[in-house]
This record gives sequence, structure tokens and C-alpha cells, in this order.
Amino acid sequence: MLQNIWDTVLYGPLLNALAFLVSIIPGGDIGIAVIILTLFVKTVLFPLSQRSIESQIKMNLLAPELKKIKDNGASKEEQAKQTFELYKHHKTNPFSGCLLVLIQIPVIFALYYVFLKGINFEGGLLYPFIRIPEHMNMVFLGVLDISQKKIIILAILAGLSQYFQAYLMPKPAISDKPATSFQENFTKSMQTQMKYVFPLVVAFIAYSVSGAVALYWITSNIFAIGQQVYANRKKKLALEAVKQQN
Repeated sequence: MLQNIWDTVLYGPLLNALAFLVSIIPGGDIGIAVIILTLFVKTVLFPLSQRSIESQIKMNLLAPELKKIKDNGASKEEQAKQTFELYKHHKTNPFSGCLLVLIQIPVIFALYYVFLKGINFEGGLLYPFIRIPEHMNMVFLGVLDISQKKIIILAILAGLSQYFQAYLMPKPAISDKPATSFQENFTKSMQTQMKYVFPLVVAFIAYSVSGAVALYWITSNIFAIGQQVYANRKKKLALEAVKQQN
């Protein structure tokens, strides 16, 4: 049952889209098809992911007010009430960002699985009006055979793009002073790992899987970097507006 839903709603449509792209791209370059399909899916999900980023930005802007509530010495119940009123006043839902991310995960995972499973159109999932491409060229731009693993240049690009994506992400509002609580220690630790450790993990995975998956990862990261740059500009304008009001 779940397999049928997966194939019908997520995996099947993406596989058919990839087959269609390969059939119309001159020379049947799989690498170009991977990039186009990744950009298409990320563009479709852009409104959801952008709202998630904007939710994170709003939470960062409210961080000083939340700290005041935490430090005002009121009871836990009163702090919860004041926090709720703050969110209501600024029309912010702290859980909306997480919800929007969760909605995107099945689609992103299905796209990843299309490339991870291997470019295979023989599984009987193609629609009647989608033909198996006559020409499938796995040598991306005539240079890289993306059917192979251990392509060092793609692994490096995947790691670097992941680093810059983490570097541009909104930073949690934490003090520069030595951490005094478990939460602050945990937050700083996670921030460090996302910035320095996770890119190395991504590079290793990209090196271990096929070049098609690595190319997908790079394209997805570059799209995310552009989106984050756009969101950061909006954040800067919002901060300037707040300063002018004060």
C-alpha cells in the first residue's frame, strides 16, 4: 500500500519527468537532466522553503524580546503567556518553519532516491505517453562519467556548497559569553557541527555515491545558497526597519 502511494505520488512522477527531460535534451545528457529536474523541484518548493526561512528570521528578530521575558523573573505560566502574546502580536508561529520543512522532506527524498537508485527507466513506472529515451549519455558535458563513484571534484564541490549554505543560514541568537546552560552548549555545538563537520560528511557521501547523486546535491545546495542570500537581504531590511521604529 505504502509502496504504491510512494510510486504513484512521488517517485513515479519524478522518474517520468527525468525520462522526458533526457529524451528532449540534445545528446541525452543525464547530467543536464539531473540539474534541470533538481532546479524545477526546488523552484516548485520555493514558496514553502522560503516561508520556512522567513519564519526562522522572524524568530531571530524576536530573540531579544524572548530573552527579556525569560529574564523578567515571572513564573513559568506567566512567561508562557507573555511569549504567546508576543507571537500573536507579531503573527509568528514558532512551529510553522518545522512544519514546512517536514512537508518538503518526502519530495526531496523521492528526488534523491530517483538518482540514488540509478538511472533506470525499465521498471514499468513510465506513463504510456513517456517513452524510454533512445539516447542516454552519462558523460556530463563530455567530461565526467556520472554513472561512476569516487568523483573527487564533485565531492569537493558538494562539501564546499554545503559549507557556504550552512555559513549563510540564520544564526541562533546566543551570547558571545561562555555558555552557562545545557541549551546554550548544545546550540553552539550544533552550529559548529553544521558549519564544519556536516560539509565533510556530505563530501564523503558524495564521493561514495554515483556522480548523478553528487550533482543533484551540488545543484540543490547552490539553489539553497541563492535562496538564503535573498532571505538575508530581506532580514537586513527588516532589521533596518526595526531600528528606524525605535
